[in-house]
Amino acid sequence: MVLARSEVAKTPARGPGARGKSARARSLRGGAVRLGLMAVPVAFFALFFAYPVVAIVGRGLKDGGVWQFGRFGEVLSRPDIQDVLWFTFWQALASTALTLLIALPGAYVFARFDFPGKQVLRAVVTVPFVLPTVVVGTAFLALLGRGGFLDELWGVRLDTTVWAILLAHVFFNYAVVVRTVGGLWSQLDPRQEEAARVLGAGRFAAWRRVTLPALGPAVAAAALMVFLFTFTSFGVVQILGGPGFSTLEVEIYRQTAQLLALPTAAVLTLVQFVAVGAVLAVHAWTVRRRETALKLVDPAQTARRPRGAGQWALLGGVLLTVLVLILLPLVVLVERSLDVSGGHGFAFYRALGSAEANSGTFLVAPIEAIGNSLRYALVATLIALVVGGLAAAALTRKAGRLVRGFDALLMLPLGVSAVTVGFGFLITLDEPPLDLRTSWILVPLAQALVGVPFVVRTMLPVLRAVDERLREAAAVLGASPWRAWREVDLPLVRRALLVAAGFAFAVSLGEFGATVFIARPDNPTLPVAVSRLLGRSGELNYGQAMALSTILMLVCAVSLLLLERIRTDRSGEF
Repeated sequence: MVLARSEVAKTPARGPGARGKSARARSLRGGAVRLGLMAVPVAFFALFFAYPVVAIVGRGLKDGGVWQFGRFGEVLSRPDIQDVLWFTFWQALASTALTLLIALPGAYVFARFDFPGKQVLRAVVTVPFVLPTVVVGTAFLALLGRGGFLDELWGVRLDTTVWAILLAHVFFNYAVVVRTVGGLWSQLDPRQEEAARVLGAGRFAAWRRVTLPALGPAVAAAALMVFLFTFTSFGVVQILGGPGFSTLEVEIYRQTAQLLALPTAAVLTLVQFVAVGAVLAVHAWTVRRRETALKLVDPAQTARRPRGAGQWALLGGVLLTVLVLILLPLVVLVERSLDVSGGHGFAFYRALGSAEANSGTFLVAPIEAIGNSLRYALVATLIALVVGGLAAAALTRKAGRLVRGFDALLMLPLGVSAVTVGFGFLITLDEPPLDLRTSWILVPLAQALVGVPFVVRTMLPVLRAVDERLREAAAVLGASPWRAWREVDLPLVRRALLVAAGFAFAVSLGEFGATVFIARPDNPTLPVAVSRLLGRSGELNYGQAMALSTILMLVCAVSLLLLERIRTDRSGEF
């Protein structure tokens, strides 16, 4: 919308009373618009998240219509459950500490150094984060498992050990630390630390007293996110942990799918929900501190080429870490997908197109999982964009408890077991008017639940950065809220919308916890197909699992590289 000065000049002057009434009218209209925007997301979450979760928990904790809260004590006092709780907690702590130890040097290098190939390398280290956990587990199985790279080279096997789980978690979360901490580090004014050194402080003392306190909230936020992802780990632990290790998420799956012990699964679901809710609350607090307490500069002013042997050695160490920790598992995964009897070839890829060769595992050829996953992910992305876009628009203006509660609602899918959501879909959406149990739309709906938080968190900062005066000028000139959004907000947030769509697509493509319950046998997704192949013995099944994982990895990597291109396009960077 072009807001001409002549049109503004024609607007008649109004007294204070008229302006007050006009402001109140706009406020009321804005509140009505906000409630209207919230209606669709609230209905979506109530129907496809709250209803299935409450239903499955109710089945586990109710007996004869009466809540049996004593089951909490019964379940949590069991030694096997206590072992699961303890392992879930300490492996998440260990994974977080190891990730920070390995990734913080990388965050510094990406923040302060300028070197050839930096943007490509930044995209490379982010690839693992958008990979499905099934692919991460498969890649490390090819590297550390029986007949894997290390087994053939040195006779070393680490699968079914906690070290395989910890290393896979570092691989998966390396980018979280680099992006979160490095992104802030690159915007800190280095002159503050230089001033401390001029006043007599040593290099370490200046860093400890000036830079570290400023980085504290970002480090805490990154640590909390890594802890969250590892605390709820499912695919990685299921593939690499073997029968000896089980997180809460894996145990919920085992109690639900294998033992049909719904009371135990319900208790564990609520325990995980409370724990993750606490982590998210602390994370929100650290983010607010980080956003309000710092004065930042343009990252282009802080990056420079390494100087001296120490800085070049640090850069070399980070490059070696990326090579060994990030690239090696992916390269080994591709190599194992081509490793056939007598050499290397595409036999496993060709076998994916044969239904007869996989008749004991699939009703259809495994290659059909690729088309299924792409279709499901596209539909899930559209749903996530509509629901998440409306939610982000409603949250653009700060408001009271109602809107803050709505914001928290959008994050709830990250705190509830995806296994519980998937099983809840099966037992609730099975009768009219929502008889969706046999419908293909069930999978995209479950995937969209996970994609919506990413859409909201991508678009909300950009929407809040839009100058409010532009919207007010549009309203003064008679534009409806819809037209103001279409002609003021949309052109400014179009790039963020594309990035949000890419993240939602990648997350939907790799969703496994809920999809493993609701994907029909004749329409498996890629992660479900990989899991089925790994669950059966034989060289052909193993090779096909590697081939499907490679295909899924390439699709996710291409999606990420396109996102990185959109993010760093200088013609319209946001």
